[in-house]
Amino acid sequence: MEPVKVVATNRKALHDYHIEDRYEAGLVLTGTEIKSIRAGRVSLREGYVLPRDGELWLVNVHIAPYEPAGKHGHDPRRPRKLLLHRKEINRLIGRVQERGYTIVPLRMYLKRGLAKVEIALARGKKKYDKREAIAKRDAEREMRRAWKRRRRLR
Repeated sequence: MEPVKVVATNRKALHDYHIEDRYEAGLVLTGTEIKSIRAGRVSLREGYVLPRDGELWLVNVHIAPYEPAGKHGHDPRRPRKLLLHRKEINRLIGRVQERGYTIVPLRMYLKRGLAKVEIALARGKKKYDKREAIAKRDAEREMRRAWKRRRRLR
């Protein structure tokens, strides 16, 4: 398996959405953007994917300006075109047009020197779903702590 360097993850997406399908997409970038990504200066927190004219665009993802570029740098929040197979694009656009679905970026990584973004077809969680997930996580944590305490006492 080839080495993958994860540059940024969107942990908030896993909290806010039920993830259904995951896809790997390439990105159309400028030179200063790829240099900033290699330096790890990316935030996916408020990002989402928008279908426009039969294409998918990564919107609101912050890639920090590359300082040595000076005034010739890039706009940190500009929309970036995603590269996927036509069948995948059509499938995603069809599902997004259904009520309640959205596409969110989960992580950005470098694979064989190329920047890739893992996007997911997701459905928003309700407030009670989030509380349920937090309660489940806390219960599992307590069980692990109790198990460790019990093992130490032996």
